[in-house]
Amino acid sequence: MKLIVQPDDGVTPILSAIQKAKKTVDVMIFRFDRPELEKALQAAVKRGVVVRTLIAHTNHKGEKNLRKLELRLLDYGVTVARTADDLLRYHDKFLVVDRATLYVLGFNYTRLDIDRSRSFGIVTKNRKLVQEALRLFDADSTRQAYTAGCDLLVVSPTNSRERLSTFIRKARRQLLIYDPKVADRAMINLLQQRAKAGVDVRVLGRMGKRGSNLKVQKFPARRLHVRAIVRDGMRAFVGSQSMRKVELDARREVGVIVRDPKVTRRIAAVFEADWALTDLAKKEAANPDQALSA
Repeated sequence: MKLIVQPDDGVTPILSAIQKAKKTVDVMIFRFDRPELEKALQAAVKRGVVVRTLIAHTNHKGEKNLRKLELRLLDYGVTVARTADDLLRYHDKFLVVDRATLYVLGFNYTRLDIDRSRSFGIVTKNRKLVQEALRLFDADSTRQAYTAGCDLLVVSPTNSRERLSTFIRKARRQLLIYDPKVADRAMINLLQQRAKAGVDVRVLGRMGKRGSNLKVQKFPARRLHVRAIVRDGMRAFVGSQSMRKVELDARREVGVIVRDPKVTRRIAAVFEADWALTDLAKKEAANPDQALSA
């Protein structure tokens, strides 16, 4: 398993994956404005790779661009499917190369997300995860019902509430959370319960009013476009779903539970570096005695 860290790693990991594909590329698209990736998909078709795309039926203020992208991809020889409109959004982002390597992404294929935002992506060859992602891709491409078959793949609205609740509930020492907006009442209650039990709960992002007693800091410097949780330094979650009711219950979102210690430690290290830049961290560093007594 590998970790992609944005904006540090840039577009190279995704571009390289498409360029090295030998047989197939399956890609779910919510937003897309990277010409080098579009050219790579075109080139893949030319060398005989079967490229399938699943494109969201809509996104905020970008539906016309999605329809134009569909036409260009069709012209290249790419197989294009469009998601249904049964859910509010199909906001998931993932890529499967040669039916062997899965990329679960917190970021879109855009300059804003890749070049100017904090985000993560998980690269895995875990066979169960790869096969489950392909099963989801096929179900959504053909507009068939999807039933979760792998607990490590977190899919909204199918199993995300249950899987993320269980993930948080098992925390014993620490929860480090990246989330643009934590607002779901049940999830906030879980975080508060863990905090009361002595768990170090810290959030980079925003929190609903119900969670005002939790330790939350605005993400410093860069734009935040990932949802990630590190639990006890041993497990992590990376995906596209915030802890908001709409993203848990009414949209297609995809994330993955990470069991790789090396990847988990790196996510935690990035979090701690980002946290150190917050006003609260600076205040605590300047007054260590006060922080210890709080």
